Amino acid sequence: MASSDTIFGRILRGEIPCQEVYADDLCLAFRDVNPQAPVHVLVIPREPIPQLGEATDAHQALLGNLLLVAAKVARLEGLESWRTVINSGAEAGQTVFHLHLHVIGGRPLAWPPG
Repeated sequence: MASSDTIFGRILRGEIPCQEVYADDLCLAFRDVNPQAPVHVLVIPREPIPQLGEATDAHQALLGNLLLVAAKVARLEGLESWRTVINSGAEAGQTVFHLHLHVIGGRPLAWPPG
C-alpha cells in the first residue's frame, strides 16, 4: 500500500479529522486515538515516506524538523520529560506505513518498553 493511502494520508488530506496539536509546512502533529500515556501525540511528515528505513539523504532536513517538532510538541504539552519513539517495520511494531514519531509522556515510563 502506498504511504499516501494510509490513515495518515487520509488525515493529511482532511478526509479523517484529527485533534491537531501543531502543524507546519513539513509536518502535522495530532493526538493518538489510542493513547498509551496521558500525552501521546503523533508527528507525521506531509511527505509520504513509508518508514524510517526508506528515508534518504534528501530527507535530512525533514527528519531534523520532525525531531525538533517532537520537542516543541512536548513543550506545548507541558512535558519536562518524555519519550520519542519511531517504529520502523512490522517486527518493530509499526502498524501504519507512513513514517511517524510518537511523543509520549505525562507519567513514568518503564524500560524496556515492550
